[in-house]
Amino acid sequence: MAYDIRLVKLITGELVLGKFDVENEKLLEVATLQTVPTQQGVQMMMLPYGYPFEQDFKGELAYKHVLYEYKSFPEDLKTKYMEAISNLTLSTGGLGGLNLAGGAAGGGKVSNVSDLLRK
Repeated sequence: MAYDIRLVKLITGELVLGKFDVENEKLLEVATLQTVPTQQGVQMMMLPYGYPFEQDFKGELAYKHVLYEYKSFPEDLKTKYMEAISNLTLSTGGLGGLNLAGGAAGGGKVSNVSDLLRK
C-alpha cells in the first residue's frame, strides 16, 4: 500500500511530515523535523510530534493548520519517515554490494549495466 506522505509547514512555523488522510483532511502519524547544529553544519532530526510526552508516532493534525505544502522533497526523507514509524529498515532499491563489473557467477562478460539491459 502506497501512502500519500506530505511535508508541510504549520502556521506555527514547524516543519512536519505525515500520512495524509483524504477523507478526514488530516495528517496521521505526524513527525516533526528539527535542525540540529553540528561541527559539520546542520543535521535534521525526526521526532514524534508529541515528543517528549509521546514516544510513538501516533499524533494527528487537522490540515487546516497547514500554512504551506511542499510539492516535492527528497525520497530519502520519505524513506526515513517510513522507517521511523514502522521500526523497519527499508531497502533503498540500490544494487548494494553486487559486483557487476565481474559479470554473473557463470562468468559473463558484461562490464556495463546498460550493456546487460540491451541484450
